[in-house]
Amino acid sequence: MNTVNEREHDPGAVGMDPAALQRLNDVVRARGGAAQLCVVRRGAVVLDRSYGCSADSLFLAYAATKPFAALAVHLLAERGLVELDRPVAAYWPEFAQQGKDAVTVRHVLQHRAGVPVGRGMVRTMRTARDWERSVRDLERARPRWPGGAVAAYHFMSFGFILGELVQRVTGRSFRDFVTSEFFTPLGLNDLHMGLPDNAWHRHVPARADHPSEWPNQWMSNRRGYRQAVIPSAGLSGTAAQLARFYQMLLEGGTLDGVRVLRPESVAEARKPSGDGEKDASLKRPVRWSHGFMLGGPGPDPQDLARVMGGASSASAFGHAGTTSSVVWADPTRELVVAYLSNVQPEFGAGIERLREVSDLALDACGAG
Repeated sequence: MNTVNEREHDPGAVGMDPAALQRLNDVVRARGGAAQLCVVRRGAVVLDRSYGCSADSLFLAYAATKPFAALAVHLLAERGLVELDRPVAAYWPEFAQQGKDAVTVRHVLQHRAGVPVGRGMVRTMRTARDWERSVRDLERARPRWPGGAVAAYHFMSFGFILGELVQRVTGRSFRDFVTSEFFTPLGLNDLHMGLPDNAWHRHVPARADHPSEWPNQWMSNRRGYRQAVIPSAGLSGTAAQLARFYQMLLEGGTLDGVRVLRPESVAEARKPSGDGEKDASLKRPVRWSHGFMLGGPGPDPQDLARVMGGASSASAFGHAGTTSSVVWADPTRELVVAYLSNVQPEFGAGIERLREVSDLALDACGAG
């Protein structure tokens, strides 16, 4: 099944090669499993396809959830409720335990807070669906490095620190804040921070394509996990709606006349926070900003900027979701790509699959 959405516009009208887009479509279709792909150029949807599922099927975005937690904090900074260079403990005193008193909000946004996990990897995974336990573990966590010293991917702690910060400052739940400040105003009714009961029948189960991914398949297919509020890895949604959210970011915080962020806040979230050095957790080069992964890979073939394409610009920004999905925008090309798949390959192979999708989307832009 390859479903074509009637919203698609003529690619040639926005400088894209229809034949190159067809090659992209063919590659995704041939991979099997369930997938959605949405490509937007200059505000026009040129590809909106569903493979092995419906257009309203809901995929788990995994780590592509992280930018939403970051942008929630940038919105608080925009409103003067949070200062990025103040310690997290200024808003959440219990976080200062074990020498974390100097860790700033900015350090967290940069994956430089020194606590890539709370109290061990296994415990972090087991408690991910329990907000209170995850937060208490982070309060008691001893940092591996001083705040700001080392970039080390905070795969769960990133979201729980920023999410708890949102809750402490606003007195509202993280889910309510993100939904009411971003999703509802933008009409994105199929982005869910924790899948509600009435949408459960539309969820797409994960499928491990390598033994290394069996634990992830087991965990992420549990109803308790999918329905929990996990601000680093718990967003469920469609490729089309994720693409619209990134189109809003390309337009400086506005979509269809509705503003949810100032251009300065979007620019701050996209600002590079390093030079693409090797990440201490991922063991690969990563170009981090203040909430996103960035494009513009260096010569190292393992550079994770390649998930946005080998020829991606340094200003491209987005995030991969494990090795099955990626969502990104490139301001230089006025391009948004959202690719969601339920197939979980081995890490290295998965990165190459994401790169191939992004490269084909970039090829379709040509010189247009």
